[in-house]
Amino acid sequence: MENICYLNSNDGTGILTFGVEVEIKSSGIKSLEKLQAFLNLHEGAYIFGCLSYDLKNDIESLASSNTNSMDFPDLYFWKPKYVVRLQKENYIFLQGEKNQEIFDFLNHFLEEETDANFHKFNINFKARTSKEEYLSNVIKIKESIQKGDAYEVNYCQEFYAENIDLKHPLNIYFKLNNISKAPFSGFLQLEDFLVFCGSPERYIQKSGEKLISQPIKGTAARNEKEDIDQQNKQALENSQKERSENVMIVDLVRNDFSKIATKGSVEVEELCKVYSFATVHQMISTIACVPTEQTNFTKILNATFPMGSMTGAPKVSAMQIIEEREDFKRGLYSGSIGYISPNGDFDFNVVIRSLIYNRKTKYLSCAVGGAITIQSDPELEYEECQIKVKKILDGMHDE
Repeated sequence: MENICYLNSNDGTGILTFGVEVEIKSSGIKSLEKLQAFLNLHEGAYIFGCLSYDLKNDIESLASSNTNSMDFPDLYFWKPKYVVRLQKENYIFLQGEKNQEIFDFLNHFLEEETDANFHKFNINFKARTSKEEYLSNVIKIKESIQKGDAYEVNYCQEFYAENIDLKHPLNIYFKLNNISKAPFSGFLQLEDFLVFCGSPERYIQKSGEKLISQPIKGTAARNEKEDIDQQNKQALENSQKERSENVMIVDLVRNDFSKIATKGSVEVEELCKVYSFATVHQMISTIACVPTEQTNFTKILNATFPMGSMTGAPKVSAMQIIEEREDFKRGLYSGSIGYISPNGDFDFNVVIRSLIYNRKTKYLSCAVGGAITIQSDPELEYEECQIKVKKILDGMHDE
Protein backbone atom coordinates (compact mmCIF):
# COMPACT_ATOMS: atom_id res chain seq x y z
CA MET A 1 0.00 0.00 0.00
CA GLU A 2 1.46 3.37 -1.06
CA ASN A 3 0.91 6.85 0.31
CA ILE A 4 0.50 5.80 3.90
CA CYS A 5 0.40 8.80 6.20
CA TYR A 6 -0.07 8.58 9.96
CA LEU A 7 -0.19 11.80 11.97
CA ASN A 8 0.08 10.73 15.59
CA SER A 9 -0.65 13.06 18.52
CA ASN A 10 0.64 10.46 21.00
CA ASP A 11 -2.37 11.01 23.25
CA GLY A 12 -4.39 8.09 21.90
CA THR A 13 -5.60 10.04 18.87
CA GLY A 14 -4.35 10.37 15.33
CA ILE A 15 -5.32 10.42 11.68
CA LEU A 16 -4.35 7.65 9.25
CA THR A 17 -4.58 7.70 5.45
CA PHE A 18 -3.62 5.25 2.75
CA GLY A 19 -4.03 4.95 -0.99
CA VAL A 20 -4.04 7.88 -3.40
CA GLU A 21 -6.71 9.04 -5.85
CA VAL A 22 -4.99 12.10 -7.31
CA GLU A 23 -1.77 13.97 -6.50
CA ILE A 24 0.34 17.00 -7.34
CA LYS A 25 4.13 17.24 -7.18
CA SER A 26 5.90 20.49 -7.96
CA SER A 27 9.30 22.14 -7.64
CA GLY A 28 10.43 25.57 -8.75
CA ILE A 29 8.47 28.62 -9.75
CA LYS A 30 4.66 28.87 -9.48
CA SER A 31 4.47 25.80 -7.23
CA LEU A 32 2.04 27.55 -4.85
CA GLU A 33 -0.09 28.69 -7.77
CA LYS A 34 -0.33 25.07 -9.02
CA LEU A 35 -1.14 23.88 -5.50
CA GLN A 36 -4.02 26.35 -5.10
CA ALA A 37 -5.50 25.23 -8.43
CA PHE A 38 -5.28 21.61 -7.20
CA LEU A 39 -6.97 22.51 -3.89
CA ASN A 40 -9.75 24.42 -5.68
CA LEU A 41 -10.39 21.39 -7.88
CA HIS A 42 -10.70 19.05 -4.89
CA GLU A 43 -12.44 21.34 -2.43
CA GLY A 44 -14.56 19.46 0.10
CA ALA A 45 -12.19 16.48 0.41
CA TYR A 46 -9.40 15.60 2.82
CA ILE A 47 -6.08 16.61 1.28
CA PHE A 48 -2.71 15.62 2.78
CA GLY A 49 0.60 17.17 1.88
CA CYS A 50 4.27 17.95 2.40
CA LEU A 51 6.03 21.29 2.10
CA SER A 52 9.80 21.40 1.58
CA TYR A 53 11.90 24.16 3.08
CA ASP A 54 13.07 24.99 -0.45
CA LEU A 55 9.59 26.18 -1.34
CA LYS A 56 11.10 29.46 -0.03
CA ASN A 57 12.54 29.97 -3.52
CA ASP A 58 9.02 30.24 -4.95
CA ILE A 59 7.95 32.65 -2.19
CA GLU A 60 11.01 34.92 -2.08
CA SER A 61 13.72 35.83 -4.60
CA LEU A 62 16.06 33.11 -3.33
CA ALA A 63 17.97 30.17 -4.78
CA SER A 64 19.53 26.95 -3.49
CA SER A 65 22.67 25.32 -4.83
CA ASN A 66 23.80 23.15 -1.91
CA THR A 67 24.17 19.36 -2.13
CA ASN A 68 20.73 17.83 -2.80
CA SER A 69 21.09 14.19 -1.80
CA MET A 70 17.44 13.60 -0.87
CA ASP A 71 15.76 15.17 -3.94
CA PHE A 72 12.37 15.67 -2.28
CA PRO A 73 9.93 17.83 -4.33
CA ASP A 74 9.19 21.37 -3.12
CA LEU A 75 5.61 20.33 -2.47
CA TYR A 76 3.66 17.12 -2.71
CA PHE A 77 -0.08 16.96 -2.00
CA TRP A 78 -2.61 14.22 -2.60
CA LYS A 79 -6.21 13.21 -2.08
CA PRO A 80 -6.16 9.86 -0.22
CA LYS A 81 -8.47 6.97 -1.01
CA TYR A 82 -9.05 6.35 2.70
CA VAL A 83 -8.93 8.60 5.75
CA VAL A 84 -9.51 7.18 9.23
CA ARG A 85 -9.47 9.04 12.55
CA LEU A 86 -8.11 7.01 15.45
CA GLN A 87 -9.55 7.68 18.90
CA LYS A 88 -8.22 5.29 21.53
CA GLU A 89 -9.60 1.89 20.43
CA ASN A 90 -12.06 3.30 17.88
CA TYR A 91 -11.80 3.93 14.13
CA ILE A 92 -13.90 6.72 12.61
CA PHE A 93 -14.04 6.53 8.80
CA LEU A 94 -13.78 9.98 7.23
CA GLN A 95 -13.12 9.32 3.54
CA GLY A 96 -13.45 6.26 1.30
CA GLU A 97 -15.76 3.25 1.17
CA LYS A 98 -15.46 0.63 3.89
CA ASN A 99 -14.28 -2.62 2.32
CA GLN A 100 -12.02 -5.60 2.95
CA GLU A 101 -8.94 -3.69 1.74
CA ILE A 102 -9.38 -1.03 4.40
CA PHE A 103 -10.00 -3.54 7.21
CA ASP A 104 -7.01 -5.69 6.19
CA PHE A 105 -4.73 -2.66 6.27
CA LEU A 106 -6.10 -1.42 9.61
CA ASN A 107 -5.53 -4.84 11.15
CA HIS A 108 -1.95 -4.87 9.82
CA PHE A 109 -1.38 -1.34 11.12
CA LEU A 110 -2.74 -2.18 14.57
CA GLU A 111 -0.52 -5.26 14.78
CA GLU A 112 2.55 -3.15 13.96
CA GLU A 113 1.57 -0.51 16.52
CA THR A 114 1.09 -2.99 19.36
CA ASP A 115 4.07 -5.22 18.53
CA ALA A 116 6.93 -4.22 20.83
CA ASN A 117 9.35 -6.70 19.21
CA PHE A 118 11.31 -4.05 17.36
CA HIS A 119 13.81 -5.00 14.69
CA LYS A 120 17.45 -4.28 15.39
CA PHE A 121 19.52 -1.99 13.19
CA ASN A 122 23.19 -1.24 12.88
CA ILE A 123 23.26 2.01 10.92
CA ASN A 124 26.25 4.28 11.36
CA PHE A 125 25.61 7.90 10.47
CA LYS A 126 28.29 10.24 9.18
CA ALA A 127 28.36 13.97 9.92
CA ARG A 128 28.40 15.99 6.70
CA THR A 129 29.81 18.90 8.69
CA SER A 130 32.82 18.27 10.92
CA LYS A 131 32.79 19.74 14.40
CA GLU A 132 35.55 22.16 13.37
CA GLU A 133 33.54 23.34 10.36
CA TYR A 134 30.42 23.67 12.51
CA LEU A 135 32.19 25.82 15.11
CA SER A 136 33.79 27.95 12.37
CA ASN A 137 30.42 28.53 10.71
CA VAL A 138 28.80 29.56 13.99
CA ILE A 139 31.57 32.15 14.45
CA LYS A 140 31.01 33.43 10.88
CA ILE A 141 27.24 33.61 11.46
CA LYS A 142 27.87 35.62 14.63
CA GLU A 143 30.06 37.97 12.58
CA SER A 144 27.14 38.46 10.16
CA ILE A 145 24.87 39.18 13.12
CA GLN A 146 27.44 41.64 14.49
CA LYS A 147 27.37 43.46 11.13
CA GLY A 148 23.58 43.75 11.34
CA ASP A 149 22.74 41.26 8.55
CA ALA A 150 20.40 39.37 10.93
CA TYR A 151 19.81 38.98 14.63
CA GLU A 152 19.00 35.25 14.72
CA VAL A 153 19.89 32.47 12.26
CA ASN A 154 18.76 28.86 12.44
CA TYR A 155 21.87 26.93 11.41
CA CYS A 156 21.56 23.21 10.66
CA GLN A 157 23.79 20.24 9.92
CA GLU A 158 23.12 16.81 8.42
CA PHE A 159 23.93 13.29 9.55
CA TYR A 160 23.54 10.70 6.80
CA ALA A 161 24.02 7.07 5.80
CA GLU A 162 24.35 5.70 2.26
CA ASN A 163 23.39 2.41 0.57
CA ILE A 164 20.97 1.56 3.37
CA ASP A 165 18.23 -1.04 2.91
CA LEU A 166 15.40 0.07 5.17
CA LYS A 167 12.96 -2.76 5.71
CA HIS A 168 9.94 -2.95 8.05
CA PRO A 169 9.21 0.83 7.88
CA LEU A 170 6.19 0.81 10.20
CA ASN A 171 8.22 -1.12 12.75
CA ILE A 172 10.96 1.53 12.52
CA TYR A 173 8.43 4.31 13.03
CA PHE A 174 6.88 2.75 16.12
CA LYS A 175 10.33 1.98 17.52
CA LEU A 176 11.45 5.62 17.16
CA ASN A 177 8.07 6.92 18.34
CA ASN A 178 8.40 4.80 21.45
CA ILE A 179 11.51 6.88 22.26
CA SER A 180 10.20 10.39 21.53
CA LYS A 181 6.37 10.21 21.98
CA ALA A 182 6.15 13.66 20.38
CA PRO A 183 2.79 15.45 19.87
CA PHE A 184 3.35 16.14 16.14
CA SER A 185 4.80 12.77 15.27
CA GLY A 186 4.27 11.31 11.83
CA PHE A 187 4.96 8.39 9.51
CA LEU A 188 4.94 8.81 5.76
CA GLN A 189 5.41 6.13 3.11
CA LEU A 190 5.42 7.41 -0.46
CA GLU A 191 6.56 5.73 -3.67
CA ASP A 192 10.05 7.24 -3.46
CA PHE A 193 10.36 8.26 0.20
CA LEU A 194 9.94 7.23 3.82
CA VAL A 195 9.67 9.77 6.64
CA PHE A 196 9.89 8.98 10.36
CA CYS A 197 9.00 12.21 12.16
CA GLY A 198 9.27 12.79 15.92
CA SER A 199 8.38 16.46 15.92
CA PRO A 200 7.31 18.34 19.05
CA GLU A 201 6.42 21.45 17.03
CA ARG A 202 3.33 22.74 15.26
CA TYR A 203 3.91 25.07 12.31
CA ILE A 204 0.36 26.30 11.75
CA GLN A 205 -3.23 25.33 12.45
CA LYS A 206 -6.55 26.79 11.32
CA SER A 207 -9.64 25.93 13.33
CA GLY A 208 -12.77 27.82 12.35
CA GLU A 209 -11.81 31.48 11.97
CA LYS A 210 -8.70 31.20 14.14
CA LEU A 211 -5.13 30.64 12.96
CA ILE A 212 -2.32 29.75 15.37
CA SER A 213 1.43 29.10 15.13
CA GLN A 214 3.50 27.60 17.95
CA PRO A 215 7.23 28.16 17.43
CA ILE A 216 9.78 26.37 19.60
CA LYS A 217 13.02 28.06 20.62
CA GLY A 218 14.87 26.81 23.69
CA THR A 219 15.90 23.25 24.49
CA ALA A 220 17.15 21.42 27.61
CA ALA A 221 17.92 17.73 28.06
CA ARG A 222 15.73 15.42 30.15
CA ASN A 223 17.41 13.45 32.94
CA GLU A 224 16.42 10.19 34.60
CA LYS A 225 17.06 11.72 38.02
CA GLU A 226 14.05 13.81 39.01
CA ASP A 227 16.01 16.53 40.82
CA ILE A 228 18.45 17.05 37.91
CA ASP A 229 15.57 16.96 35.42
CA GLN A 230 13.76 19.73 37.32
CA GLN A 231 16.97 21.76 37.53
CA ASN A 232 17.35 21.49 33.75
CA LYS A 233 13.76 22.61 33.26
CA GLN A 234 14.09 25.56 35.64
CA ALA A 235 17.38 26.61 34.02
CA LEU A 236 15.59 26.72 30.66
CA GLU A 237 12.67 28.69 32.12
CA ASN A 238 15.09 31.23 33.61
CA SER A 239 17.50 31.47 30.65
CA GLN A 240 17.50 35.02 29.33
CA LYS A 241 19.30 33.84 26.19
CA GLU A 242 16.66 31.21 25.35
CA ARG A 243 13.80 33.61 26.11
CA SER A 244 15.28 36.29 23.86
CA GLU A 245 15.65 33.74 21.02
CA ASN A 246 12.03 32.71 21.46
CA VAL A 247 10.74 36.29 21.60
CA MET A 248 12.61 37.17 18.38
CA ILE A 249 10.67 34.45 16.54
CA VAL A 250 7.39 35.44 18.22
CA ASP A 251 7.88 38.94 16.81
CA LEU A 252 8.61 37.47 13.38
CA VAL A 253 5.41 35.34 13.45
CA ARG A 254 3.37 38.35 14.57
CA ASN A 255 4.76 40.25 11.60
CA ASP A 256 3.99 37.34 9.22
CA PHE A 257 0.44 37.09 10.55
CA SER A 258 -0.12 40.84 10.20
CA LYS A 259 0.10 40.42 6.39
CA ILE A 260 -3.07 38.27 6.30
CA ALA A 261 -4.92 39.07 9.56
CA THR A 262 -8.00 41.16 10.18
CA LYS A 263 -7.03 44.40 11.89
CA GLY A 264 -6.25 44.05 15.60
CA SER A 265 -6.60 40.24 15.67
CA VAL A 266 -2.91 39.26 16.08
CA GLU A 267 -2.15 38.31 19.68
CA VAL A 268 0.36 36.29 21.69
CA GLU A 269 -1.67 33.75 23.67
CA GLU A 270 1.26 32.14 25.46
CA LEU A 271 4.84 33.39 25.72
CA CYS A 272 7.90 31.23 26.46
CA LYS A 273 6.14 28.40 28.30
CA VAL A 274 8.32 25.32 28.93
CA TYR A 275 6.80 21.94 28.04
CA SER A 276 8.37 18.57 28.82
CA PHE A 277 8.62 15.77 26.25
CA ALA A 278 10.12 12.29 26.48
CA THR A 279 13.65 13.36 25.51
CA VAL A 280 13.79 17.17 25.95
CA HIS A 281 12.23 20.21 27.62
CA GLN A 282 11.17 22.86 25.09
CA MET A 283 10.20 26.53 25.28
CA ILE A 284 7.06 27.17 23.21
CA SER A 285 5.00 30.27 22.40
CA THR A 286 1.55 30.51 20.79
CA ILE A 287 0.60 33.33 18.41
CA ALA A 288 -2.94 33.66 17.02
CA CYS A 289 -4.86 35.73 14.49
CA VAL A 290 -8.06 35.79 12.44
CA PRO A 291 -7.25 35.76 8.69
CA THR A 292 -9.20 38.03 6.37
CA GLU A 293 -12.02 36.36 4.41
CA GLN A 294 -10.15 36.44 1.09
CA THR A 295 -7.09 34.66 2.55
CA ASN A 296 -6.85 31.14 1.11
CA PHE A 297 -4.43 28.35 2.09
CA THR A 298 -1.58 29.31 -0.24
CA LYS A 299 -1.82 32.99 0.72
CA ILE A 300 -1.26 31.89 4.32
CA LEU A 301 1.76 29.85 3.19
CA ASN A 302 3.04 32.79 1.20
CA ALA A 303 2.94 34.97 4.32
CA THR A 304 4.29 32.50 6.87
CA PHE A 305 6.47 29.84 5.20
CA PRO A 306 9.12 28.76 5.97
CA MET A 307 8.32 28.94 9.68
CA GLY A 308 10.41 31.48 11.56
CA SER A 309 11.70 28.95 14.08
CA MET A 310 13.61 27.26 11.23
CA THR A 311 14.91 30.41 9.54
CA GLY A 312 15.71 33.12 12.05
CA ALA A 313 15.07 36.83 11.65
CA PRO A 314 14.74 38.89 9.59
CA LYS A 315 13.57 35.94 7.56
CA VAL A 316 14.97 36.63 4.08
CA SER A 317 18.44 37.71 5.20
CA ALA A 318 18.58 34.79 7.65
CA MET A 319 17.77 32.38 4.79
CA GLN A 320 20.53 33.93 2.68
CA ILE A 321 23.03 33.33 5.48
CA ILE A 322 21.71 29.77 5.90
CA GLU A 323 22.30 29.06 2.21
CA GLU A 324 25.83 30.42 2.49
CA ARG A 325 26.83 28.48 5.62
CA GLU A 326 25.01 25.15 5.36
CA ASP A 327 26.38 22.37 3.15
CA PHE A 328 23.19 20.46 2.29
CA LYS A 329 19.81 21.24 0.77
CA ARG A 330 17.23 20.85 3.52
CA GLY A 331 14.34 19.58 1.41
CA LEU A 332 11.54 18.22 3.62
CA TYR A 333 13.62 18.74 6.77
CA SER A 334 12.42 21.99 8.42
CA GLY A 335 9.45 21.86 6.06
CA SER A 336 6.05 20.51 7.05
CA ILE A 337 3.61 17.59 6.87
CA GLY A 338 -0.10 17.97 7.51
CA TYR A 339 -3.63 17.94 6.14
CA ILE A 340 -6.54 20.10 5.07
CA SER A 341 -10.06 19.10 6.17
CA PRO A 342 -13.12 19.29 3.89
CA ASN A 343 -14.29 22.44 5.73
CA GLY A 344 -10.98 24.24 5.06
CA ASP A 345 -9.46 23.79 8.53
CA PHE A 346 -5.87 22.51 8.51
CA ASP A 347 -2.99 21.45 10.74
CA PHE A 348 0.71 21.22 9.78
CA ASN A 349 3.77 20.32 11.83
CA VAL A 350 7.44 21.28 11.58
CA VAL A 351 9.59 18.43 10.24
CA ILE A 352 12.35 18.20 12.84
CA ARG A 353 13.72 15.28 14.92
CA SER A 354 13.16 13.15 11.82
CA LEU A 355 14.68 10.50 9.59
CA ILE A 356 14.06 10.93 5.86
CA TYR A 357 14.86 8.15 3.38
CA ASN A 358 15.05 8.08 -0.42
CA ARG A 359 13.88 4.58 -1.38
CA LYS A 360 15.45 4.71 -4.86
CA THR A 361 18.92 5.94 -3.91
CA LYS A 362 18.93 4.25 -0.46
CA TYR A 363 20.02 7.48 1.18
CA LEU A 364 19.06 8.12 4.82
CA SER A 365 19.23 11.59 6.37
CA CYS A 366 18.81 13.09 9.82
CA ALA A 367 19.35 16.84 10.13
CA VAL A 368 19.43 18.98 13.24
CA GLY A 369 19.89 22.65 14.03
CA GLY A 370 19.53 25.50 16.46
CA ALA A 371 19.22 29.25 16.73
CA ILE A 372 22.42 31.27 16.57
CA THR A 373 22.38 34.74 18.14
CA ILE A 374 25.08 37.18 19.17
CA GLN A 375 25.07 35.47 22.60
CA SER A 376 25.64 31.97 21.23
CA ASP A 377 28.57 29.90 22.46
CA PRO A 378 29.67 27.70 19.48
CA GLU A 379 30.57 24.73 21.72
CA LEU A 380 27.23 24.88 23.56
CA GLU A 381 25.32 25.14 20.27
CA TYR A 382 27.14 22.04 19.04
CA GLU A 383 26.26 20.19 22.26
CA GLU A 384 22.58 21.20 21.95
CA CYS A 385 22.47 19.67 18.46
CA GLN A 386 23.91 16.44 19.82
CA ILE A 387 21.22 16.35 22.54
CA LYS A 388 18.45 16.79 19.95
CA VAL A 389 19.73 14.14 17.55
CA LYS A 390 21.24 11.51 19.87
CA LYS A 391 18.12 9.47 20.68
CA ILE A 392 17.16 9.22 17.01
CA LEU A 393 20.58 8.06 15.85
CA ASP A 394 20.89 5.67 18.81
CA GLY A 395 17.49 4.22 17.89
CA MET A 396 18.93 3.12 14.54
CA HIS A 397 22.09 1.62 16.01
CA ASP A 398 21.42 -1.27 18.38
CA GLU A 399 24.29 -2.79 20.27
